[in-house]
Formats: sequence, structure tokens, C-alpha cells
Amino acid sequence: MHEEREPEPRQLSTSGRDPAIRVVLQPKDTNNQGTVFGGIILSYIDLAGAVEVTKLTRQRIVTAGIKEVNFLAPVYIGEVVSFYTKTLRVGRTSITVKVDVESTRGHEAVHVTSAELTFVCIDEQGQPTSIVTY
Repeated sequence: MHEEREPEPRQLSTSGRDPAIRVVLQPKDTNNQGTVFGGIILSYIDLAGAVEVTKLTRQRIVTAGIKEVNFLAPVYIGEVVSFYTKTLRVGRTSITVKVDVESTRGHEAVHVTSAELTFVCIDEQGQPTSIVTY
């Protein structure tokens, strides 16, 4: 009988970087397999991306899109998960941010996933508006 093995989690170079957010996952965040729901991780990715955007502008923003997200390793209850961000592009009305997700497993940092998000600045009517940076 062939035994399936999980792929080896990859290391991510976040040395010297501070995370936008860091969370400890709780039992309420898990599925019936004992791993954290992917949707929980996605919501924190969105939040971390928004934190990165606030470094550039205080305008109202909305998430316009998230590029493909592939989960490379599971996250378990009690692990400290760090969300590292970097601004990739600033357009006229949009800002693209990369979020790298790492989980601390024992003494190792495990790369869980990465995502690119696009945020759009909006006015009071919810329409795209030019970015004003500070």
C-alpha cells in the first residue's frame, strides 16, 4: 500500500523583516481535521495587506482582488502565524501588495503561502479615486 506524504514545507526568507501582523491560531479557527481553515488564513492575508496600504495612505480602501493562493503547508492550533508584507506597485487608484505567510513550528519557520492583493482607494460614493500618499 502506498503511503501519501505531505510535501516538505519550504523556508521563506523573512530574516530581518517585521510582520504586519502576527496571530496565534485557536481551536475555533480549525476544521474537523485539526488544521486551520484556509478562509481564516485568507482573512488575515487581507488584513495584513490593508495594514501595508495604511503605510502609504489613510484613504478608504477596498480589496479589489487576490491572485492565486496555494497552501503549501497546514497550520495547527497554537502556532504563531506571521504575515509579512511588501508594496509591489502603486498605481493611480490602486496599490498591489505581496503577503508572505509563515508559521512557527517548534524552532522552525514554515512557509504556508504567499499572495498578491490589489487594493483600490475609493471616495465617499465608493468610486475609485486617485491615491494621495503622505
